[in-house]
Amino acid sequence: MKRDITQRLKDEHQLILRMLVLLEQNAALTAQGVFHDYRFFLDGVDFIRNYADRFHHAKEEDVLFEALIENGMPRANSPVAAMLMEHDLGRQYVRGMEEAATAALSGEKGRDAEIAAHATGYLQLLREHISKEDDILYPLAERLIPEAMREKIVAGYQRAEASRAGLEEQYRRIVEGYEAKKAA
Repeated sequence: MKRDITQRLKDEHQLILRMLVLLEQNAALTAQGVFHDYRFFLDGVDFIRNYADRFHHAKEEDVLFEALIENGMPRANSPVAAMLMEHDLGRQYVRGMEEAATAALSGEKGRDAEIAAHATGYLQLLREHISKEDDILYPLAERLIPEAMREKIVAGYQRAEASRAGLEEQYRRIVEGYEAKKAA
C-alpha cells in the first residue's frame, strides 16, 4: 500500500478554509460599513503569511511540487505552474489587504471598500485554489508519485513542521478565538 502524501496538506486546508469563512463574514460587514475591527484583518494577514504561506504553501512548493517535477511534470505550463501563479496572486491580495487595514487602523478613513475587496478577492481565489488541489492535483500526485519517493516527501513535510513547531496550534487558537467571537 502506498504511503499517503497529500492527506496532511488537505487537513491543513481545513484550518485555512475556517479562516476564509471569517474573512468572508467580516469583509461583507466591512463593505457595509458596520465592522471596523481592522486588527482582525491584520491578524488574517498574519495567519495567511505564516500559516497558509510559509507553513502550508512552503510544503507544497518546496516538497510536493518539486517531487512532481522530479517525477516528470513540467515546471512551466503545468498544474504546478498554475498553482504557483495562484500562490503569487494570493500574496498580492494579502499585501493590498494589509496596506488598507494598516491605514484604516491608523485612522485613515475610506479604506473599508478596499479592505473588503482585497479580502474577498483572496478568499475567492483561495477557495477555488484549494478545490483544485484537493480534487485534481493531490489525487494526481497520489497516482503519479512512486512509493520510492514518498518517504522523502513525508520527511520534507516533517522537517518543515519541526522548523515551525507549535505554529499550527498557535494559528488554530487564533481562528478558534475569532470563531468564538462570532458565535457570542
